[in-house]
Amino acid sequence: MSVSDYTETEGLPAKDREPYERWSYDLASAKLYIPRLADGQDRWFAAALSSEKGKAPSRLAVFAEQPQHKRWEMVSVVDLDSQKLPDVALDREGYATAVAANDNKQLAADADLLRTAVLDNFTTGGTNTGSKVFAPTKASKRQVKVHSDAATRFGDKGTSVFDEADNRFTDAYALKTEDGGALVLFSHTHTQTDAVAHSGLQINPGKEDRAWLHDVPRMSIRYTFVCNDAATVPAKAEPSRLIGYTCARTDASGPPVPSWSHRA
Repeated sequence: MSVSDYTETEGLPAKDREPYERWSYDLASAKLYIPRLADGQDRWFAAALSSEKGKAPSRLAVFAEQPQHKRWEMVSVVDLDSQKLPDVALDREGYATAVAANDNKQLAADADLLRTAVLDNFTTGGTNTGSKVFAPTKASKRQVKVHSDAATRFGDKGTSVFDEADNRFTDAYALKTEDGGALVLFSHTHTQTDAVAHSGLQINPGKEDRAWLHDVPRMSIRYTFVCNDAATVPAKAEPSRLIGYTCARTDASGPPVPSWSHRA
């Protein structure tokens, strides 16, 4: 996701590039959720972060140890739709409890089911799994709106369709919450394919697409998005709540219109 930001910026003329603003967080107000892990378990922790001193946290991040690099890295960050954090269960010494994010029979949904539901929000507007797994929240409604807006974006001149894509980022993290459920952080990958309705029409890439599409008109464009998601999951058989998600376009491709193909 970070690399795609650089790629998109490098595709712009110098005059169109926004000055780089480094994202940072206030250490004093950061809330750390450090799980007590057994020997041999992967080492990681979650943090609720605020970009300004004295402000409530607006992002949830996961930091994980990367033994091959001999360092810690931020492997996930989610923008929260609400500044009210889930109540993570802490022991007497302040440690959180890590629980299995997948194949956990103590939870109403695991990371794989949550990922399927998120993808359904984009691909069908939540018609199938999405509306069954999630209670309506700002985050889930935003995903459904992305689907509905795309469906009418081109009118009768084209289509815009979402689909699931191969997901390289299958790691997921979960912390026990005070109600017996869990806070689950995971990732997903989806595509959006825009296509003209018939020959004679073309899609003109926007300036943010220049790094991948080079201002060449296309018959169709397939965008790939990598996203981080956060949800609270109850212990009972009740709907989960999507509390935030963050996406980045990581690729775009598509066939040029015939006149450009012949020119090439």
